[in-house]
Amino acid sequence: MKFRPLFSLLAATLAVSAQAQDAATPAKADAAAVREALGKQESDPEQSAELLKTTLTSVDKKYSMIKRGNFQFSYDLSYTYIGQDKISTDLSSGNATIFNIENDNSHTVTNTLSFDYGLRDNLTANVAIPFVSKYSQTSLVDGVTHSVGDISIGVRYQPFETMPDVPSITVSGSVRIPTGTSPYKVVSGSGLATGSGTTGFSAGLNISKVVDPVALFGSMNVSYSRPSDDLSQVLGGAFLTRVDPGLSMGFGFGFAYAFSYSITTSFSFQESVSRGSRMTFSNGQTATTATQTSATLSYGVGYRISPKTTINTSVGFGLTPNSPNLTLGLNFPLSL
Repeated sequence: MKFRPLFSLLAATLAVSAQAQDAATPAKADAAAVREALGKQESDPEQSAELLKTTLTSVDKKYSMIKRGNFQFSYDLSYTYIGQDKISTDLSSGNATIFNIENDNSHTVTNTLSFDYGLRDNLTANVAIPFVSKYSQTSLVDGVTHSVGDISIGVRYQPFETMPDVPSITVSGSVRIPTGTSPYKVVSGSGLATGSGTTGFSAGLNISKVVDPVALFGSMNVSYSRPSDDLSQVLGGAFLTRVDPGLSMGFGFGFAYAFSYSITTSFSFQESVSRGSRMTFSNGQTATTATQTSATLSYGVGYRISPKTTINTSVGFGLTPNSPNLTLGLNFPLSL
């Protein structure tokens, strides 16, 4: 499952805490003084640290999610680059004397519209609709595809009220609908996949805690995809008729630091492990792909431009062969 970066979760936590302070009359009356104090001037570090802690942990409402009956709209823009050089050799003579280097490049730009609705103060429903533009350049494909991706529907639940000095816990679940172009139905040379091709179910647990000017956060999740059948893709001279995706698990952790009343920065690490998929062919043969491990190290910056709007940016670097080389992200939430 593709889920929002951990930095987005943290930014939401910081934004909610900041919104809570905005609700207090003194903070509204003297916002400039608060921003100055949160700058952690060396001449008065204890006072600035205490104000920062108050800003991040103030509780104007019992839960850190959007209130019941409220809507929130978010726009996410992400870019992913995957590039690799593969050596293709001719071993028919027993020696690798004839070879060439093939360069595979893939660029993906995804525009995602997300809609959140507060079912209760501690229960939020979400719908995410991605629009994918992909350009791939390989020995077999060289073209561009524009299409909708896989739509996801989910909920987030906070079982306990937000309390100072106590970690905040959020449980989430989602369903991925295969509305994008399936990679198992794409005819070679006629287009690119923009979806997973399978219906997926995911469950996750997120934990965050504010410790003075630093916020710590972590996450874990598990995903399961239903088998995809009624396929007719040709692979290796045989028709692919069924794919059973493997179970995947992931985790992540990181921290963030609030430079000021409006600016936060974060570092996070995310890793996911997916078991191999089992493929069945029309001639009765089966094959299983290798287990894949994807790990990414990300850096993010958030800028709060209004009490209800925070712009989050992030850049990630792949750490394993199965990870994207580079990812860029921009999130623009706006409460309605």
